[in-house]
Amino acid sequence: MAKYLVFDVGGTMIKYALMNHSGQLCEKHHVPTPTTSLTDFIATIQNIINRYQNQYVGVGVSIPGKVTHPDETIYGGGSLPFLDQQQLLSLLTLPSDVQLAVENDGKAAALAELWLGNLKDVQNGVALVLGTGVGSGLVLNGQLFMGTHFQAGEISLMLTKLQPTMTNLLGAQGSAVKMIEEIATKLQLPDRHDGLKVFAAINEGDERAVPIFTAYCQEIALTIHNLQSVLDVQRYVIGGGISAQPIVTKTIREAYHSLHQQLPIIQQTLTVPEIVTAKFSNDANLYGALYHLLQVIK
Repeated sequence: MAKYLVFDVGGTMIKYALMNHSGQLCEKHHVPTPTTSLTDFIATIQNIINRYQNQYVGVGVSIPGKVTHPDETIYGGGSLPFLDQQQLLSLLTLPSDVQLAVENDGKAAALAELWLGNLKDVQNGVALVLGTGVGSGLVLNGQLFMGTHFQAGEISLMLTKLQPTMTNLLGAQGSAVKMIEEIATKLQLPDRHDGLKVFAAINEGDERAVPIFTAYCQEIALTIHNLQSVLDVQRYVIGGGISAQPIVTKTIREAYHSLHQQLPIIQQTLTVPEIVTAKFSNDANLYGALYHLLQVIK
């Protein structure tokens, strides 16, 4: 069976995998994301591509930032601003018979859940990816909604205050990485990215960790409320690495219900959507990159 090389580019790690046409992971690895320059970043991707030479028939990439089609140009680049206005096809060396397809990370997560996950057979839903920023993908009328300018779902760029600063963007306020770093600092952990120890403290009810975590979940619940008042979807799926912790979706759901019940007009008007954990958790973007690639090849 043909295999495909797929990448999930994040602000912290680049995950990559060989997968087959049915979405089975044959092998999976990760490397730190080079954040210093475009040259270092492309060299890292190219080295992986070269290592798997002759083992794949296509390359799929999930990446932060807006991606326009069919030219596959990246705009913004999210936490990797050197990707702005770049086309990976022109920067990477691939065999002439190998197709490259690039998709925004939030849309890739939605595609994964729409294809084989918890948005399958759901007419209207949203995938939320909690990582370095807040990615999202919208499924409307059973299809991924791209928007007029391919930027539907770029909720990391929502402003939380009138002052347009980086810290006032939802991507900063809703950053799971930032939340973990803040708690790790409070706990005086030597590794500020030690999510396992951070969530051990949260699950144990540590008073240094729980208020920060609760405030974070309230921020995500508020985001869901605002999206729901516009989109009116059936289901939200919570993805990203932290979604593997059951307490994450549970606390977001509780925060949403609390918010919903505080104002009668909201409770009387808006129907509560389902809020569940994404099936593929931290691997969603790999599956979504593959599904997008398969659609392009077709």
